Amino acid sequence: DEGGRMTFVFVVDAFPTVSETFILNQITGLIDLGHEVLIFSAARPDERDFHDDIRAYDLLKKTYYHNDRPGKLMRILWGLLLIILYGPRNPKAVLNSLNFFKYGKEALSLTYFYKVMLFLGVGKIDIILCHYGPNGNFAVLMKELGIKGKLVTMFHGYDIRRGIEHGGKIYAPLFQQGDAFLSISDYNYKHLVEFGAPVEKIHAHPVGIDLQRYVFSPRHPPEGPIKILTVSRLIKEKGMAYGLEAIHKLIHERGLTHIEYCILGDGPQRQELEAMAEQFGLKGKVYFLGYQIQAGVIKMLQQSHIFFLPSVAEALPVVLMEAQAAGIPVVATHVGSVAQVMADGRSGFLVPAMDVNAMCDKLEYLVRNPGQWAAMGTAGCQHVQERYDIKKLNQRLVDLCQGLLRS
Repeated sequence: DEGGRMTFVFVVDAFPTVSETFILNQITGLIDLGHEVLIFSAARPDERDFHDDIRAYDLLKKTYYHNDRPGKLMRILWGLLLIILYGPRNPKAVLNSLNFFKYGKEALSLTYFYKVMLFLGVGKIDIILCHYGPNGNFAVLMKELGIKGKLVTMFHGYDIRRGIEHGGKIYAPLFQQGDAFLSISDYNYKHLVEFGAPVEKIHAHPVGIDLQRYVFSPRHPPEGPIKILTVSRLIKEKGMAYGLEAIHKLIHERGLTHIEYCILGDGPQRQELEAMAEQFGLKGKVYFLGYQIQAGVIKMLQQSHIFFLPSVAEALPVVLMEAQAAGIPVVATHVGSVAQVMADGRSGFLVPAMDVNAMCDKLEYLVRNPGQWAAMGTAGCQHVQERYDIKKLNQRLVDLCQGLLRS
């Protein structure tokens, strides 16, 4: 609606997930601004711990799993009921979804029919907002079948890596049919242009955080141990093995025995990393605390003195925004668009990826100079407030989408 209430359908990989708070912040932000939001998710999450906002906004009731299908007989009976209920809204889309000459077994098995019916059940859709390129490709297929709505796709990390590996042609239909592409960083912008996205349709739009959730408090030298914190999924791209090696060197080679290292997060590398910590003789110095919902992350941020992100690959790490919003100086690797999220030399330090000695040097500097923490924390908080306030970004997104509806 011009200047009014819009209906958004979010198309995502899985919902709800603990790690993707940036998608949740966008959803709740749009609801707060008075818009209708529904969520189409490919997968059901296997996590039991959900963010409080999932309940507060009753989002599970607004979530549809488009890969769910009933058994064969039920599928036909259910299909007939859906045709009666929603078929008249868009008979062309219903017929297209059943065109087995064109779509083969996806049409015969009623796969496309059920997906189309989910969209038709919503009624009028203004914006189909896809997170990650492959979901954009899925939405293009739905549009080809006859679903209406402006198509906006936000590119993040794995989708850009996939484009680098397989070539931009994997997104060719999306670039032809999409109405806008949101790039979260300069790094992504450069690659979207290389992949062949029309430049006039690419909009710089980073992910952001809800600044009201983070209490800024300048760090001061503690009486007890200095706590270094990493919040990360335990996967190879996050470079945790280099991080552990750096902590080992700080304690055993550089004599910084008054530090503790807490790792928040889980993933396939956890056992391997725990074994590594034991080999390094870091028992009682390194703590693996598993994954935490946002409240747990915020609590740990408040108790820590230095934030450390040793990643080998990153897009635009939200966790660095969170650490700086809380007032923590950071040491991070110069990968992806990390340099955009922090002010090198002011809110912390950038080091080359996989360079354990450089990590040690900067961490050691911060451990030995606690008098610098407060000023660095203040600089980091200002940096995040200026660029990554989700409330400002959500309003910008609404303005962009209303512009698309007018065009």
